[in-house]
Amino acid sequence: MPPATGPWAPALAPAAPRALCTDCGLSRTALAKACGRACQFLRPDYGALEAQVHGRARDPARPDELHFGPFRRMLRAALRTPSDGAQWTGIATRIGERLLETRAVDAVLAMAANPEDRWKPVPVLVTRAEDMAACRGMKMGFAPLLALLEPAARAGHRRLAVIGIPCQVHALRAIEAELGLERLYVIGTPCSDNTTTEMFHRFLDLLDPDPASITYLEFRADYHVELRHADGRVRTIPFLQLPISRLPPDFFPLTCRTCVDYTNVLADITVGYMGGTGAQWLLVRNARGEELVGLLEAELEAAAPVSAGRRAGAVKGFLANTERAAGGLPLRRMPNFLRPLLGWLMPRIGPRGLEFARARVEMKAVETVLFLRHMAPRRLRSMVPPHVWRLVRPYGLSPGATEVGRAEPSVAQPTKPGGVRRRS
Repeated sequence: MPPATGPWAPALAPAAPRALCTDCGLSRTALAKACGRACQFLRPDYGALEAQVHGRARDPARPDELHFGPFRRMLRAALRTPSDGAQWTGIATRIGERLLETRAVDAVLAMAANPEDRWKPVPVLVTRAEDMAACRGMKMGFAPLLALLEPAARAGHRRLAVIGIPCQVHALRAIEAELGLERLYVIGTPCSDNTTTEMFHRFLDLLDPDPASITYLEFRADYHVELRHADGRVRTIPFLQLPISRLPPDFFPLTCRTCVDYTNVLADITVGYMGGTGAQWLLVRNARGEELVGLLEAELEAAAPVSAGRRAGAVKGFLANTERAAGGLPLRRMPNFLRPLLGWLMPRIGPRGLEFARARVEMKAVETVLFLRHMAPRRLRSMVPPHVWRLVRPYGLSPGATEVGRAEPSVAQPTKPGGVRRRS
């Protein structure tokens, strides 16, 4: 692994103080004043940015675009030879490797682990394919990825790839035209309710009497969390038996509770788990995303995603619990004798595959509306885009007269033929 400092992990300027900030890194650059128009948590305009990136905004008449954003196709995929140390099989980091191997890019902006804490993310500028291995695996916390745009520019890198979470990608797309890049590839990962690394360690403390031995944690689409330990032990915990009610109320910040872009819609390709049913879930969103999948064509096992179960009951239950949490009331704890039974039932009768992904997106939409109403009602008008109101409407949530901003488009229209803007 390269050293913790130097060209691999350049020293960064301090973050500018911002409300509702996940420190994407933009405030640490000369473009700090752009935060007001680039930040996902101020005045997002997903329709315009989707059209800018994909050639058209999401079309609710197309299956699943209301939930997942514009895409060309979806895949359930895995690398035939999984990468050692990867979170799943390593598709996202393997794409970065292939881009460097083929010299399609000069550098990849990604996250590696802090040498002193495997869970703490460190933004790194990767210029050698073999160094992408250090970026495998999950990290938990906020890290200023976009601050690396300036050292990349100083090094003369004009063809970049960025592997990022939604709030980073949103800001990147908002300033993309000002970067002067010859080419930009964006590999997006869905974000699953981020928190600080320090808070995440508190969660690990509740999961195991020896939290330092945990080397891997993954929320799986079969309603279980998988833990791996340094001594080779593997343990799974049903979602319903996680100690969520014992976490502090501020474990998840308001930014993450009010994120409306769970599936990273502005990436060229989204690589996640929610619709994967045991494999990874790929949303190929545009022509550049097709290029990225093409880099792995000989290495990838792929099939169409599956879908089963019904999500309405799960989302309604989540809504009831979230109403209590958003209002400051204690969460209802399920009786202990029921937890094993429901933990056994959910993977069998609950929403699975794409239906699980739809459920999670609707849950995030519900959470956004409820927490903003309780904690920042004045922001509803600017932060909640029209498509989110469409997602929550079946559950009895509709905007009040002061809660809706832009008019909802009737049909998404392409902005120009061919879809993807290119500057190369």
